[in-house]
Amino acid sequence: MFSKKDAEKANSAKVTRQAGAVSTIATGTTINGDMESDSDMRIDGNIIGNVYCKAKIVLGESGIIQGNLQAVNADLFGTVNGNVVAKDLLCLKTKSTVNGDINAKRLQIEPNATFNGQCKMTDETSATAKSDKKVQLEVLEN
Repeated sequence: MFSKKDAEKANSAKVTRQAGAVSTIATGTTINGDMESDSDMRIDGNIIGNVYCKAKIVLGESGIIQGNLQAVNADLFGTVNGNVVAKDLLCLKTKSTVNGDINAKRLQIEPNATFNGQCKMTDETSATAKSDKKVQLEVLEN
């Protein structure tokens, strides 16, 4: 009844939907524990724990993370009480608050954003090269 082409189209549509999937934590929701996601996330609720995302995170104005945040890209409108690691771009929007250290490849801070901590700007390749050199120096000193 279905041709091979129809089956291929159906399978590619499923893959496209999964690739474009966004996990959402709504306002009024509280999650206790660490979270991990392979796809994009939007958080408008409260997370008490660490958040790990292999894609992009958007933390809404009502969103609060009580723990560390790690993602490839992040747009923060809400509050993070913990350290933030962005492998690429981290954007601190106007009403955002970060109480913790930041480690990002690229950082954008809008006026009136609040950041209390230290910031380290790194490129993955240069960070790896520096750590390799440090190990070599330690070996030579011993």
